[in-house]
Amino acid sequence: MNKVSVRRSLVLCAAALSALATLPAAAQTVTLRLHQMLPPQATIPAKAITPWAQKVEAESGGKIKVQLFHAMQLGGAPPQLFDQARDGVVDITWTVLGYTPGRFPKTEVFELPFMSSSAEASSQALQEYVEKFAADEFKDVKLIAVHTHGPGLFHTKQPVTGLESLRGMKVRGGSRIINNMLTKLGATPVGMPVPAVTEALSKGVIDGTTIPWEVTPALKVSELVKNHTTFAGKEGLYTQTFAFSMNKASYDKLPADLKKVINANSGRVAAAMFGKAMDDGDKVGRAIAEKAGNRITELEPAEVQRWRRTASTVETDWVNEVKAKGIDGAKLASEARALIAKYNP
Repeated sequence: MNKVSVRRSLVLCAAALSALATLPAAAQTVTLRLHQMLPPQATIPAKAITPWAQKVEAESGGKIKVQLFHAMQLGGAPPQLFDQARDGVVDITWTVLGYTPGRFPKTEVFELPFMSSSAEASSQALQEYVEKFAADEFKDVKLIAVHTHGPGLFHTKQPVTGLESLRGMKVRGGSRIINNMLTKLGATPVGMPVPAVTEALSKGVIDGTTIPWEVTPALKVSELVKNHTTFAGKEGLYTQTFAFSMNKASYDKLPADLKKVINANSGRVAAAMFGKAMDDGDKVGRAIAEKAGNRITELEPAEVQRWRRTASTVETDWVNEVKAKGIDGAKLASEARALIAKYNP
């Protein structure tokens, strides 16, 4: 090969390399690291997060890969998960908003006693509510979705058959709103993230816990306690709010076609998907307790009214607290109830 041919070959190689370097980002594979607190067999990881990841991967034609890290594998504690997404420690996280007390005051309205109904309905209501009234609380992340769990209940070592039987019990609560409610109802609240419930029950740190049915299998709650108390009516005693969040920079650097994939799997579509997984998980969790022969007590409507009256001051407290922050809590509570009724008439 003469010098001219060599030079021409080098020029062609350089041009080819340059063309490769300037290929659109859509031609490259993007790996998103997703971090959450529960074991992989728990309801949300198994029935919502993993299917969501698979759907995103499929709709991206394999250009997006979602790497799942369960049970805090990447370190930190559950209350740090939202900031892990915000700060880019990971790309996506799923967590309980109540683990960072007072940080999401507008969103807290859904945690008020006897506010929420089925998870699928309440999750869609919460998503619309956040988009309309609380988007500022999530401005530091790309919010994929928010959602709730199903109607909240008690799981206790001793039966809770009425308001009086709860008094003096050490009961785990998952947020400041729920802990305030437990105090009003006469219990002694013990705050802790849900992964700590199993050990706390087994060691006698708590006498019972407030969690939905869906997470009881993963935490072996129906083996550790033999009593479960539910409430007559459409609304549960309480719920908690959850956020599925993405780092803004991780989202912003995606090419347009991959942003469309994330967007198509965000918002109310994702909220409903996560909520339905919670509702389906509630059926599974309850069936396990029934098969174990555990006692399931449903409080009658008249007794539930006593609980409603006793817990009503929790809402008053919340309205007064957020008023100090310039938030019209009474209006937000009304808007939340209207949206829940819209999705669960």
